[in-house]
Amino acid sequence: MSKKNDDKKNIVIVGGGHSGSLLARDLSTKLDASLYNIILINERPYYVILIAGARLNVTSEGALEDRALVPYDKLFINGNGTAKVGKVTAVEEATPGKGGEVVLEDGERIPYTVLVLASGSSWPGPLNFPQTDADVQAHIARWRKTYEAAKHVVVVGGGAVGIDCWGSERCLARQEGHHRAGQRPPTEPAYPDKFRKDIERRVRLQNIEIIFNEQAGEIPPPGTLGLTLKSGKTIPDADLVVPAFGPRANTGFVASLGSDVLTDKGFVKVKPTLELPAHPGVFAVGDIIEWNEQKQAAKAGAHIAVVAANIVSFLQDKPLKKEYKGSLEMIVIPVGKNGGSGYFDVLWGIVVGDFITRLTKAKDLFVTKSRSARGY
Repeated sequence: MSKKNDDKKNIVIVGGGHSGSLLARDLSTKLDASLYNIILINERPYYVILIAGARLNVTSEGALEDRALVPYDKLFINGNGTAKVGKVTAVEEATPGKGGEVVLEDGERIPYTVLVLASGSSWPGPLNFPQTDADVQAHIARWRKTYEAAKHVVVVGGGAVGIDCWGSERCLARQEGHHRAGQRPPTEPAYPDKFRKDIERRVRLQNIEIIFNEQAGEIPPPGTLGLTLKSGKTIPDADLVVPAFGPRANTGFVASLGSDVLTDKGFVKVKPTLELPAHPGVFAVGDIIEWNEQKQAAKAGAHIAVVAANIVSFLQDKPLKKEYKGSLEMIVIPVGKNGGSGYFDVLWGIVVGDFITRLTKAKDLFVTKSRSARGY
C-alpha cells in the first residue's frame, strides 16, 4: 500500500559528481518510489566529466562543452528521483540513526532518513569550475583564450591531472616552451618505477621539460612574464602558470556532524560498510573517504555496490553486511589524443602504451561511457 507523499522517507545524496550521480541512478532501480524520495543535491546543474576537464579547457576541438557537461534529466530510472541545484553548508543530525536535515546556503532545509556524502574534491586552476552554467561557460572560454595566447606554459604538478594538462596543451602545438615543475617524478609513488619512467619518457618526447624536486610557490596571474621557483631557479619567459597539483577533499560542511568525523586532511572516516562511525544511516562514497587507495573515478563502482546494498538494509532495519575490501589499482594517463601510458596492478604489474591508452581513454576521455551511464 502506498503512503502519502508526506510520509515518504528521503534518501539525500550530497554531490552529483561521478560517484554521487551513479549512486543516485543505481538507487532509483532499487527503491520503491511510493515509499522513498531520492534527492540528489549538486552545486552545478549538471555533472562535469572531470576526466575530460583538462582538454575541455584547452581547446574547442570536438566541442567537449556540448558533451562533457551532462544534465541530470535522464539520470533517474523511470523518473524515480529528483536533482536539486544547491550548496550544502551543514548537516544537522537529530539523533544518530534517526535522520536529520541538510542545510543549504540559501537557508533551505531538507530532511533525510539516509544521507550519503559524495561531495568529491576541490581542484585548483582550470578544474575549479564555477557553479552556474553561465559562469562555467565563461570559465571555459576564458581558459581557452588564455592557453591560445600563451607562448610558454608551466604546469605545476606531476600527478595524472598535471600530465593530462601537459598533453592537452600540446594538442595546441603553438607554445614555444613548456615546463612541468613538481616535487617528485611523474605520478604517485604508489605506482612502480617502470610505469613512472615510461610516462616520463613519453612526456619528454612531447618536448616538455620536466623540473623535479621543485615548488612554484605563489601562482602568478596569467600573462605575468617570468616565474621564480622556491629554489631560486627562474623561468624568465614563462607567461602562463597552470596549477595542476592535488585536490582537497570538499568536506568542510561535514565537520558540522562533529569533530571526530574527519581526518586531519579532511577525509571522511568510514567503517568497511562505508557508514560513518557513530552515525548510523550516514554513508560516504568517492574521493572523500579515508581509505588507503588512490583517489579515482574508477573506484566508484565498488563504493556504490557497498553503499547501495547497505542503504537498502538500513531502510529495512537489517544489519549492514556488505563491506568494502578495496579495489584494484590501475591508471591510464593520456599524453595528448593519440597515446600515453597505463598501469594495471595484476599479475606482475602490467604497463601498457599508446595503443591501449588511445583505445581506452585518450581519444574519448570516457565521455561516451560517462554519458551513457547517466541516461544519454
